Amino acid sequence: MSATTIFISELVRAANELRKLDDYQRSRLLYRAIATIRDGREQVGVPQTKTAADVVVDLQTIAASVYRRSDDEVKAAFLNAANTIRTLKIVLDAKDDVLQGE
Repeated sequence: MSATTIFISELVRAANELRKLDDYQRSRLLYRAIATIRDGREQVGVPQTKTAADVVVDLQTIAASVYRRSDDEVKAAFLNAANTIRTLKIVLDAKDDVLQGE
């Protein structure tokens, strides 16, 4: 299992066991997700938009104010991050397959 797959599992598990995490742990996990998404986007070649519709901007907002967020908001952020990372992993894996086929 790759580190990315393990991290996706960690995000989903955290979403399902949210009450076991304090605000610091929640915030730290979201910031790790943000870094992972940025790295994946860089590898794929997706430009950063910095608009409110960008998932990274949304995750940063929630991570910075996690102490004021409801459990449902934090859970949604974890699941959104996991889905985004999973999608980037699929694209990167497909890109690798195409490059190996050349």
